[in-house]
Order: sequence, then structure tokens, then C-alpha cells
Amino acid sequence: MNAQRIMSLSHAGVAVEVVAETGSTNADLLARAPLLSAPLLLVAEHQTAGRGRAGRSWLSSRGHALTFSLAWKFGGGLHGLTGLPLAIGAALAETLGRLGQPVQLKWPNDVLKDGDKLAGILVETTPAPDGAVWAVIGIGLNLVMPDELEQQIGRSVAAVPWLARMERDILLAAILDGLAEALRLFERTGFAAFSARWNLLHGWQGRTVVILDRGEVLHEGVAAGVDDAGRLLLDTDGGRIPIVAGDVSLRIKS
Repeated sequence: MNAQRIMSLSHAGVAVEVVAETGSTNADLLARAPLLSAPLLLVAEHQTAGRGRAGRSWLSSRGHALTFSLAWKFGGGLHGLTGLPLAIGAALAETLGRLGQPVQLKWPNDVLKDGDKLAGILVETTPAPDGAVWAVIGIGLNLVMPDELEQQIGRSVAAVPWLARMERDILLAAILDGLAEALRLFERTGFAAFSARWNLLHGWQGRTVVILDRGEVLHEGVAAGVDDAGRLLLDTDGGRIPIVAGDVSLRIKS
């Protein structure tokens, strides 16, 4: 991958860096954020210590995934970032759809293909010296899933071999454009502008699910999409309740 070519193909006006290998692009950008003056996309050809939500690892193999992070500065502080991972999910899913690969979303931050996880999103924040906040948005997208890696992960995982045949610089430029457009809209409106878009892509709409926290069942009901704050709406025997994002896993009830 070539940083200059990605920038030339993109309309986002965002600086791009490509490294051959690193532990975690999110960790790298979090460390650099206080010194940044503008948004930056950091792409790793291979990531050796990728992180997912709730401290989980994100495993990928060299040449078979896109692993990158985008640092973006928000002036409104942390309270203005409610729902940001979901907005990112909607933007990524819509971009993949425009590229000929329809996907769906799982609350709060997974992209699904045929019911299996295709991509994960991790948003981390760090204060800026001027009182604003830097959001570092990490994305791991499986392009090809080797059998040995899927065995290591321990569950069925999705891939998009159709997109794997695309030139990586073109694919990354398209994703960057979709993300930058979404982030600029999010800065103006918050998640309210994305809730309907997210619900159109909700993979488990109308399905009976259980909400788990550290293996304990907290709630059971029918998934009814998200509200304008990004909370999952769950129709239970006691009525509709909102589920707030956190260390929670969503599973289709078996």
C-alpha cells in the first residue's frame, strides 16, 4: 500500500501514513495524538497486537486484512461522542455496500456478513491540549480468512474475497472518504443523523436476543433497533427498554 496514492485517490483531505508492521495502530495514534494538528489515517500492512472491544484481541494475518486507525479531533468533549462507534459502523457498511459487498450491523460495533463477524470497530479517546478530544477509530476488516487463523479465533468468521481482489489503495481511499464524510456530519449533528441509517442495516432487527455481561444474562427480548442516542432498544415482557453501550455482548438466543 502507498500512502501518497491513497491520498491522491481520496477526496477526504486527510493525511495518510502506511507502515509495514506495528503492534497496534490505535496505540500508536493514541501516543501521537497530543502532537497532531490534523486528522491522520495510519495503516499497517500487518498488525501484531490488534485490540478489540473490552480488551479482546483482534487477530489478523499478513496480507489478508485491512488494519488501520483514524485520528479525528472533536471540539465538543467526550459527551458529544455518544454513538460514534455506531455512526462509524453505518458509514463503513454503506461504503462496503457501494463497493458491491452488502453487509449488516450488530450492536454496538460489529460489521456482519452472512451472520458472521467481518469487521470490528474500536474507538478510544485522549484529551487534546486545547480542551478538545481526539478520537482514535480503529478498524479491522477481514478480506481473506485462512483456515488456520479461523481455527485460532475459534469461531466462524466472515471475509470478502471479492473486495480482496481490489487494489488496496483504491479500497482504502473509498473507506477513508466514507469515514471522513460521516465524521464531519457527526460533528454537526451527533448520532441523530445516523440512527435511521444504522437501523436499515441492523442484522438482528426483530430477532430474539439476550444481553450478556461477563457471561451473565442481563436482559432478554426482541431487538428493535437503536434510538437517536445509539442505545439498543429491546422489547421485553416488561416493555421496551434501552440498553447502553458498555461491556456487553449480544447473542442470538439459542
